[in-house]
Amino acid sequence: MQSIKKKAPGIALCAAVAAVATVLCGVKLGSFSLEIVGAPVFSILLGMIITLCVPTLAGSDKAAAGVKFTSKKILQWAVIILGFSLNMSTIAKVGAKSLPVIVCTISTSLIVAYLMMKALKLDSKVACLIGVGSSICGGSAIAATAPVIDASDEQVAQSISVIFLFNVLAALIFPYIGHAIGFGSGGFAVFAGTAVNDTSSVTAAASTAESIYGVDGILSSAVTVKLTRTLAIIPITLVIALWRTAKAKKAGGNAENAFSFKKAFPLFILWFVLAALVTTGVGLLPESGFVSFYNGSFVPAMKWLAKFFIAMAMAAIGLNTNIVNLVKNGGKPILLGFCCWLSISAVSILVQLATQLFYISV
Repeated sequence: MQSIKKKAPGIALCAAVAAVATVLCGVKLGSFSLEIVGAPVFSILLGMIITLCVPTLAGSDKAAAGVKFTSKKILQWAVIILGFSLNMSTIAKVGAKSLPVIVCTISTSLIVAYLMMKALKLDSKVACLIGVGSSICGGSAIAATAPVIDASDEQVAQSISVIFLFNVLAALIFPYIGHAIGFGSGGFAVFAGTAVNDTSSVTAAASTAESIYGVDGILSSAVTVKLTRTLAIIPITLVIALWRTAKAKKAGGNAENAFSFKKAFPLFILWFVLAALVTTGVGLLPESGFVSFYNGSFVPAMKWLAKFFIAMAMAAIGLNTNIVNLVKNGGKPILLGFCCWLSISAVSILVQLATQLFYISV
């Protein structure tokens, strides 16, 4: 009880920031919706602004414990809850044809991130987060990877900021580029699902494309491809965890650095898989009142809660981040993010040409 009381003020502060960020996402400026920015980005920006104006707030005796708890534990809970939005059987049926594009774009981004890290002498954790965020699913992938590599709040904030920049650019320009170069509606859905980082930006790009193409179905197809891509969180985070454990063991060789199942296989990722398996199992059941409730009410509620928890965690990270230092050190991470974004976009188009998905309609 004492622990809950100690953490409550900081958790409440992060929840309040996340609530404001969620409301901001519903604002429309003419035909432009702020939903394209996303609640996590608004949360992290608001958190950094609050800390800039009231520098002692996040680190105060009342707020510190709750803010730290939110940036670590609630972030992991968000990833677990996200699993309920993944029906693996549906993804297997609809997303299978996009698998070659997904594998190639993910591999390209990770390779580019590693090479650029070496060339720019960039912090390895920042490079890892930007590479994973660019290749898989933006903020959700960063949220899943950060605890595995013990990334600091400032490193997470920097990575999220870079991903956000190219998310917005992609959502604004990709629908027009895709139509101009001759994508079919199905080809654009695969392009959006593999070359745009965050789900909110994929949704924005695909919705705009439906208006440009004058057809329905691009949005649902793009989101399915994106969800298929999200599954890559599982093997990549586990591989990173295994690699870090092996590296620590080799460096130390003592009992403290010995192999640990918990370190190598982060438990929150296993719970994420279990949540996805539950949803997959329900999807195989015959239609009933329970199945209708699960798919029609429970899953949407879990999606909303996962997004809100991620927004809370990003608020906590923003509250622990010095925005001045972030701007000063932002040049190299932005260049890395640009190279990942450009290479993913190019590879997505090239693989589609090679697999003849380019002109397919949904």
